Amino acid sequence: MTGHSEEEATSQSVKEGREKRVSFPPDEQMVSDFVERRTELQEADSLTLTDIILAYKQSCEKHHVKPNSKALDQLKNVVKGFRECLTINTLKLNSEQLDYCSCESLEEILKSVQFDFISLQGAELEENGASSLLDMFLYYESATHLDVSSNSGMGFSGWLSLSHLLRQSGCLWRLDACNMPMVDYAAQALSKALLTSRLTVLHLENTCLSGKPLFTVVGALKRNIALQELYLSENNLNGYQDSMQLGDLLKYNSTLKTLDLSNNTVSDSGLEEICDALSSQKTGLRALILSNNHITHLGMSHLQNVLPRLKTLETLNLGKNNLENRGIHTLKESLMINRSLLQLGLASTGITCEGAVTLAEILAESPQIQRLDVRQNQVLAGGLMALSLALKINRSLIRLDLDQHLKEEKEDFLVATQKTLLSRISDLCAANATAAKGTALRPASPDPADCAETTYPLPTQTAD
Repeated sequence: MTGHSEEEATSQSVKEGREKRVSFPPDEQMVSDFVERRTELQEADSLTLTDIILAYKQSCEKHHVKPNSKALDQLKNVVKGFRECLTINTLKLNSEQLDYCSCESLEEILKSVQFDFISLQGAELEENGASSLLDMFLYYESATHLDVSSNSGMGFSGWLSLSHLLRQSGCLWRLDACNMPMVDYAAQALSKALLTSRLTVLHLENTCLSGKPLFTVVGALKRNIALQELYLSENNLNGYQDSMQLGDLLKYNSTLKTLDLSNNTVSDSGLEEICDALSSQKTGLRALILSNNHITHLGMSHLQNVLPRLKTLETLNLGKNNLENRGIHTLKESLMINRSLLQLGLASTGITCEGAVTLAEILAESPQIQRLDVRQNQVLAGGLMALSLALKINRSLIRLDLDQHLKEEKEDFLVATQKTLLSRISDLCAANATAAKGTALRPASPDPADCAETTYPLPTQTAD
């Protein structure tokens, strides 16, 4: 039996085994169903919040389940202004243990209200419930951002419905499917969807993606023309076959703008594959996150060769790799030549004052870099002095992330000097930021906190 016929047979058996309220009609019914759907929307528009809550409670009674208190609380919080707009910001049902009947009862909410973000993270969705709920999301165009992370029990039918949702939805632009293993059927379903999906952001952190699953997904992404941000942190991606696949992705995909590979084992050999791919791009990445990847100073030779040729890369995060001063020195000339980089992350990379002096020389020559992160490095008064002097020349840097706690020095007066220099650096960055307002200087993108790193690679919190 072929994979296609197996998929059809499994889908048919699920439909025959239970009453399914959401279904997808054959082509000849599309016109009549469009009219029916328009009528449903008009009816939903005339409902009050009280009507929707009552209908939901009646549905729960019919399915012999208790109304979900989280869902009710979130609906009740949007009474004001509800009649003007049937869209609510979020529906969070995290860790709510949604069985099949609980999922079915939610249809009375989904048919009347649309959400910007629906989170089902850790909801313990089982196969039939997941399939039913995801079919509803498609039928009612329920969300623009969907999180199904930590639901390892979705099964074949659940992933099949998710694939259908991704292929057919006209409003879903972001999917989070993290913290669950990407088994073969899941990878196949996802890759099939990615061939035509409108998704622009995809999070697949901690999904055991290494090996065959990555090969399957990358095969589809090489032909994808919509995805712009891909997050693959914590997948144990290695520096050999996995990195070769990632290199192929960058060679053949021209729309991807952000690639997060943090917390993997790409290493120096994998970095070589990625840099070779970057060198062949004409329109390429804007953000590359390689933090905590067992990369050393030896790998910087690969970056050294490609950085001068990159015209679009704006953010590069190399934090938590043992680059040492030698690695920074290797990058020095290429960073001076590059004219696209706006943000450079070098937190916890084994830099001392020697490396800080090299960075100061780079800053003195750079007309565009706006943010530099060198926290969690042993930068003492000498390094801080070099950085402060560079900022008297540099006019683009508006943020320099440094450890704010004072570090031990051989001489006590140098500890006090650290405090003075930290304050001076902060003032010089603030002056650059003020001067940049109203000019052509392009602002660096804002970043979320360390614990909620999602869209941009460099955190905003300052280390104590």
